[in-house]
Amino acid sequence: MSSANIANWQDSLSEEFFSYSKGAKIDGVECIIPDLVGTSRGKTMPATKFRPDIEMALPISLFYQTVSGDYVDMDIENQWLEKDTILRPDMSTACAVPWADDVSVQVICDMFNRDGTPLSVAPRSILKKVMAAYAEKGWKPVIAPELEFYLTTPNLDPNDPIETPVGRTGRKVPSRQVYSMVAVDEYGPVIDTIYAYAEQQGLPIDTLIQEGGAGQIEINLMHGDPLHVADQVFYFKRTIREAALKNNVFATFMAKPKRDEPGSAMHVHQSVVDIQTGKNIFSAEDGSATDLFRWFTGGSQTYLMQVMPLMAPYVNSFRRLTVDGQSAPANLEWATDNRTTGLRVPHSRPESRRLENRVIGMDCNPYIAIAASLACGYLGMINKIEPREEATKEVWESDLPLPSSLREALDYFEDATEIRSFLGEDFCRLYEQIKVAENEEYQREISPWERRHLLLNV
Repeated sequence: MSSANIANWQDSLSEEFFSYSKGAKIDGVECIIPDLVGTSRGKTMPATKFRPDIEMALPISLFYQTVSGDYVDMDIENQWLEKDTILRPDMSTACAVPWADDVSVQVICDMFNRDGTPLSVAPRSILKKVMAAYAEKGWKPVIAPELEFYLTTPNLDPNDPIETPVGRTGRKVPSRQVYSMVAVDEYGPVIDTIYAYAEQQGLPIDTLIQEGGAGQIEINLMHGDPLHVADQVFYFKRTIREAALKNNVFATFMAKPKRDEPGSAMHVHQSVVDIQTGKNIFSAEDGSATDLFRWFTGGSQTYLMQVMPLMAPYVNSFRRLTVDGQSAPANLEWATDNRTTGLRVPHSRPESRRLENRVIGMDCNPYIAIAASLACGYLGMINKIEPREEATKEVWESDLPLPSSLREALDYFEDATEIRSFLGEDFCRLYEQIKVAENEEYQREISPWERRHLLLNV
């Protein structure tokens, strides 16, 4: 590619990139996609080989793997032909790779079939499909996620428990120090690196706090377009891991990495605006809640139960929901400013009225979980589903308990005819079979607890 062409596609990059690169020559370009897990896969190439209209190919079989990398035989005709899918860069996502040894760019790609249609099982395609359904009604969803994660010592042996790293004082940070600035300062170098990497990529951070667990951090992102925000979450998970490794610690997004510490969630605040007016359709002119807000809530109560594998995708996900209590409500009740309910309405001005989904785990694929949550609210509005009465007290037991295991959640998902049709049966069938295989693989595992307590005692 000529120098002129390089300059043309560089024009689409952010000011943050040029500030980061300081005019240096771009060496490499990473063309990436989120897989079902939500991690990045793709190809890297010299910048001289890249152009914005480039088309690359990856085999569709990358979606046939479990989180452990095993391939799954599924009910898919000619599955192992391993047909190619086409990748097309979305240049609006292009940004720096600050942790790279050379000056590099990363860009998220959309995935297509050979006939030009979107790949129905690609996570980004699923979210775009849901957003298109909103657009047909003249609506635009707006979301804001909260990202929780743990900093840990490097865990080199999976049989060893997860340990809290030592902070600047030379001591491990204690748990239950939520909102403690002292606890945040303990990991100042890691936090500073996260901020630096985020700034160099143009990733905005709203706030950062110490959460309830020892070494547990929460980053809140600015509200915005669901696809754009999901891209940010995708980038942030990679960024946080790299920032941690730069400082000789691990960052984990497991839902429940430590037995006696709170789990990690991705709470998602959701509202919907009218495309023409920009007004929040959840609030009437007099500031009261609208029918659409009630129905969005009712749809969330009705359908979230059926799509829990999309928001709590692993066996470990349900340890957070079944053990943590207040920090992870295991119900679908709703209430205003009540953190014991799975669906919370934060206090806000009418123009900011929103519903917070508190059941999503941080181990989710952000595109899939956000799409599923918005789909539930959408079907509620379309079908005019009334919610249950608002919870007025703490909710520790409910008539709407969430599934207690991945296997139980998959049973609900299998029978979710309406929402599977909405999200796409091809995607749902593939996703279900992957999760069944992962659950079966886990059931074959013998845990340290079993060896410790059963080996010589039974």
